[in-house]
Amino acid sequence: MCGIIGLFLKDRAIEPELGALLAGMLETLCDRGPDSAGFAVYGAAAPHAIKITVRGPRDCDFTAVVRRLEAGGDPLPRVVHDTHVVLTVPEAREDAVRAEISRMPELTVVGCGRRMEIFKEVGRPDRVAKRFGLDAMAGTHGIGHTRMATESAVTTGGAHPFTTAADQCLVHNGSLSNHNALRRELIRHGFAFQTNNDTEVAAGYMSWRMREGDSLEQTLNSSLSALDGFYTFVVGTESGFGVLRDPIACKPAVMAETDRWVAFGTEYRALVDLPGISTARVWEPVPAKAYLWERH
Repeated sequence: MCGIIGLFLKDRAIEPELGALLAGMLETLCDRGPDSAGFAVYGAAAPHAIKITVRGPRDCDFTAVVRRLEAGGDPLPRVVHDTHVVLTVPEAREDAVRAEISRMPELTVVGCGRRMEIFKEVGRPDRVAKRFGLDAMAGTHGIGHTRMATESAVTTGGAHPFTTAADQCLVHNGSLSNHNALRRELIRHGFAFQTNNDTEVAAGYMSWRMREGDSLEQTLNSSLSALDGFYTFVVGTESGFGVLRDPIACKPAVMAETDRWVAFGTEYRALVDLPGISTARVWEPVPAKAYLWERH
């Protein structure tokens, strides 16, 4: 099952509405994946700083955590969203802050980037979105996922999106057959994985190719031969997002575009409340064809 969404805004006037639009899309797909949900939002960047999204236990004292991370340095701007906190860390202090976080086993770094913030938890997607305050978030684009855990335990760590590089993340509907072999190869290239989920391996592969200099389009095209299985991917980067279906394309997918936005949904009903949907160009993504929209 699972449900995936993506929304890229062309019109800056509706950037304050990004979170509310994503929340509505996620809520519509609750019955495709009621076990857990997650989303990545690409918002404003802070000059010469990195956003680090950190997850803690439900009763985490983030005030004490941040006070410890600030020891010997300037205050770290932060925003708490339920079990997650987003820290804005000067680039020069990123390594030191990460090292201190690693000394607190109750914490997990969910993702990082100049613009990307990632949130994910177990529970119904509409409730997860409400807990994190998704409807109040602004940005240029975002992706999301509702999960039905058919092959693994229902855990926060197993929820999507998965990220393996700054400002890069991926959501996935489907299954990969060669992820264990590919994981071993990526480990040899210096990647580390937090879970056994095949989607995290797909994210790692794409991060590796882009690290080696491939564009997002080149990376998506090379995935067609490198990743074996059935899948629909939505990939987020700092400047935009891409969509790819495997050559058989047995998983449902639909896209729509207006002069204000581009959207992806596992089902058309995820798109029906977007502004201007009645006049949008709507189509089913072609198998084995990479689609991407980026702001340069």
